[in-house]
Amino acid sequence: MPQPTGFDHSSDPSFFDYYARESLSAGTVQRFERVRDRALALLARRGRHGPFSVLDIGCGAGTQAMLWAGLGHQVAAIDVNEPLVVLGRRRAAERSLPIRFDVGSATALPYDSASVDVALLPELLEHVAEWEACLGEAVRTLRPGGLLYLSTTSWLCPRQEEFTLPGYSWYPGPVKRWCVRRSLTTHPQWANHARYPAVNWFSYYGLSRWLRARGFQTLDRFDVLAQQPLGGLQATVVGAIRALPPARLLAHMATAGTTVWALRD
Repeated sequence: MPQPTGFDHSSDPSFFDYYARESLSAGTVQRFERVRDRALALLARRGRHGPFSVLDIGCGAGTQAMLWAGLGHQVAAIDVNEPLVVLGRRRAAERSLPIRFDVGSATALPYDSASVDVALLPELLEHVAEWEACLGEAVRTLRPGGLLYLSTTSWLCPRQEEFTLPGYSWYPGPVKRWCVRRSLTTHPQWANHARYPAVNWFSYYGLSRWLRARGFQTLDRFDVLAQQPLGGLQATVVGAIRALPPARLLAHMATAGTTVWALRD
């Protein structure tokens, strides 16, 4: 497996306080529960039932890892931010949840190849300059028949939370790079005091092509939503989005963030 290189594992106090608090919020817990339950449903449709080996890459304070471990899955979790990992480890111990927590880089994961059934990359890829190395590492750890879930930025939609600057997703590349430099020096508040602010902006279409070229079947948020129980009007709207490529593109432009579910052949 790749050898790790030097990274800043510290945390700005404002950043740590925000994520320590936000990781326990009802909204965060509910969002991660939806991810877990939809992941389990996708695997069940392929005839796979747990318990699974799960890897949470960019785990933060460990909320998502604990939700999986609470159902009896074997979970490992890693993040570059050491204070958040320490907090997650303590919270898991308080709940008697046997989670392996590691401090490290997503571009050099300390896990064996083909060793996990589920790889989770929540709101991570945008922060890693070498995003292909990061995603490649997640793919390396995943077993055949496994599931990869990632959520990240979208350059299609002007609404985003990575920077406090309005419409930042649509800024030209040189302007974005200038803002990143300022966020790391004189204006840390622009990037919410992140040590590694968002430097990459994606679309479902581009990430789907990357993953399909490596033997994955991919689904976007609308494909997964269509597998949930929907009311008449909602089912009609989702059906139209999936049937008409221009409607799907407009729906992605109206939805903040990119979500990809990828099933390995």
